[in-house]
Amino acid sequence: MPSTSDIPEVPASDRGPARRVTVDPQGPIMVEGPVEVVLADGTSVRSDRFTVAICTCRRSRTYPWCDTSHRPRERPDRPNEDGNSS
Repeated sequence: MPSTSDIPEVPASDRGPARRVTVDPQGPIMVEGPVEVVLADGTSVRSDRFTVAICTCRRSRTYPWCDTSHRPRERPDRPNEDGNSS
């Protein structure tokens, strides 16, 4: 991976709009789409969605896209008999 000193500076006037990426250590990387991902074998896949979830754990059935099928589900507290959460 190149260091930042190896990357030539591009004048602001020549740069396109920045792509926003959200990194959550407990989840996928969220990228403003459309997105094209180059996989380790050299093939590429594309998603035209407005926000794309890229899997970081490689357990998704639809890798490289995150389908959250393997993530634990959080259940809301169930109300007790008087209607209050316990």
